[in-house]
Amino acid sequence: MSLTSGLSCPRTPLRRFLDREMSAGPKPLRENFRSRYAAEPVLLPPGGVGTEAGTVGTAIDQRLRLAFTAAAPVDLATRLGIDISATMGGRRAGERMGAVGEQLLQRLAETVHALDLDNRDLPMDRSWEEEQDLARLLLAAAWYQVAARNPFGFTYTPLFLATAEDPKDFTLERLLDLPHRDLAGDVTAQLEHAATGPLQALRATTDPAHCAGGVMFAGIDITADADLLADGTLIEIKSTRHPRRFEKATAWQILGYLLLDTPDHHRIDTVGLYLTRTATLATWPIEDYLALLGARCRDLTQLRATFAELLINCTADQEPFEPDEERRVQRLLERLATPIPPGHCPVCAQAVPLSASACRARCYCTSWCGRRAPGLRQRGWLPGRLPDLAIAA
Repeated sequence: MSLTSGLSCPRTPLRRFLDREMSAGPKPLRENFRSRYAAEPVLLPPGGVGTEAGTVGTAIDQRLRLAFTAAAPVDLATRLGIDISATMGGRRAGERMGAVGEQLLQRLAETVHALDLDNRDLPMDRSWEEEQDLARLLLAAAWYQVAARNPFGFTYTPLFLATAEDPKDFTLERLLDLPHRDLAGDVTAQLEHAATGPLQALRATTDPAHCAGGVMFAGIDITADADLLADGTLIEIKSTRHPRRFEKATAWQILGYLLLDTPDHHRIDTVGLYLTRTATLATWPIEDYLALLGARCRDLTQLRATFAELLINCTADQEPFEPDEERRVQRLLERLATPIPPGHCPVCAQAVPLSASACRARCYCTSWCGRRAPGLRQRGWLPGRLPDLAIAA
């Protein structure tokens, strides 16, 4: 299973579970983000980036991880992509892509260690020439990652096309010449942006031993790797050119990572979002994050256990098409739903506060829940009529 694919479709069991259990939706979180972080000038990609914006995003993501910890200079997705590339494009082309990929791994590891990237006594960035060379290595690694995530899309990368055109002349030097200068320049510019901002301040207060990049989650069979963990702070890194949108998928992605740590192995106490093109670092204690999303179950341990049960008992990242499967998923979601005890808001399941001045019956804890109720009821996530809470407002 894949966390990102499960979040991309509103009909998957994974999305349906989160959409219902997070009763407020992303709007309060988005408004909180916008109120706390003023609009900063956006570092737009230069013209040569074009359709390779995703490649740049992967490269800057990895470069920022290495600034916190260089314990694993090459991430798992790159290694897997190199292995997969060796089986594509015919025997000669596959062999060349695999062989050049192994050389890339060695060069990248040597470069990362030589530059001592996670040394807190040194600034986050190195010289312009060193960063340009490193950017080209990371961009090439990002192309190999495509083979692991989307083999069909990999056949359109400059890496694959150059190899298919002339396998015998495809070398590491040829590979590192492929990225347009604007690609390397964009990675370097975003790093320079980070080196003088709040991410650098966080880096200065952490130890490499307490940081991890590409965080994996054990115990549940789902593909998910969080960008960065820095001493209990889980950070998702985005290189979007529209930073103020704060997409629902991003909010749910951060939440998904938090819930996947069922045994609390990573000791996450704060979640955050780092936007590379505005150098914005937004963070929330996990209690505040759940409250802003309107989590019906605010007990994180219980919510994690329920989420794990969902993933174990169905193919949570795929939309059920067969009627029998849909009925089974519906029964599972109903069983896992947070119960609404008497005297609690039917939308967010929190206790409806009592008021000393009893002037009228109150069913919802806030006006926000009252406005959300019709939409939730239309989706079948609330009963047809309001319960008699007999609570004064």
